[in-house]
Amino acid sequence: MVVEGCCVGYFTTAHHKTLPSSGAPESRAPAAAVETVDRGAKRPAHPITTRTDPPLPLARWRVRQQLVEIRADDLRFTPAETATFLNQMMGLNLSPADIALLETRTEGWVAGLQMAALSMQGRGDITRFLSSFTGSHRYILDYLMDEALQQQLPDTQEFLLKTSLLNRLSGPLCNAVLGQDNSQMMLEQLEQANLFVLPLDDERRWYRYHHLFAEALRHRLIRPAQPSRNQRQSNRPTVWPPAADPAIQPAHPSRALAPARRRLRRRAQPAAGETGRGQSGRPGGHL
Repeated sequence: MVVEGCCVGYFTTAHHKTLPSSGAPESRAPAAAVETVDRGAKRPAHPITTRTDPPLPLARWRVRQQLVEIRADDLRFTPAETATFLNQMMGLNLSPADIALLETRTEGWVAGLQMAALSMQGRGDITRFLSSFTGSHRYILDYLMDEALQQQLPDTQEFLLKTSLLNRLSGPLCNAVLGQDNSQMMLEQLEQANLFVLPLDDERRWYRYHHLFAEALRHRLIRPAQPSRNQRQSNRPTVWPPAADPAIQPAHPSRALAPARRRLRRRAQPAAGETGRGQSGRPGGHL
């Protein structure tokens, strides 16, 4: 992001910032720098590079048009950029159909495209590779586990792993599945941390995980690195709309995940209030 007035000196080098258990920012913005921007001092614009939303008055600066933001959606490769990257920069010779499939699987995530390209170099069975390219691929799995999941606190890891069984995420649904009452706050923190959580509406009600991240989490859930509480689904009674709700129907069925899905459905009961449907015109029932 670029701020008009002065550089506030906020820079993060970590791939994904660890979420604090309290939900409070880990650092405070330099008060003098913020005051300088608020006064409208005429100085050159300066960039702030960060992978998470910094503890700065972004909403105020946004309204005053003192802020230009370049976010994840802006950094995702388009189909044309994907084709150029794979065939020209990485030296592959993929067909338009193969490029479209890989762009869909990675959702334009540049690191994912690069890891797929590295895996394809020297291969003769490209189509077969692409059809089986998921979040459980060793390069993708290692990257997402090392750089995203394992950087989080234990309660955040447990939330990510257990909710990976859901196609869509909302605060009430996650509360019902996990037997807790702070899921909405957790989802908003994950979105703010850019932790592969994508909003499905403009009201912070429904979210989903990036395809590859969800698959990597599911893989780790059924094959944990070490025995932990993440291996077990809670036995707390759950209240949620009918068991046929598509939000608990994983988009990529796996025989290994069937027992966990059955437990979720058995625990699901009709509930008053939220229906479990996504927002009008938004993706629902699938990743």
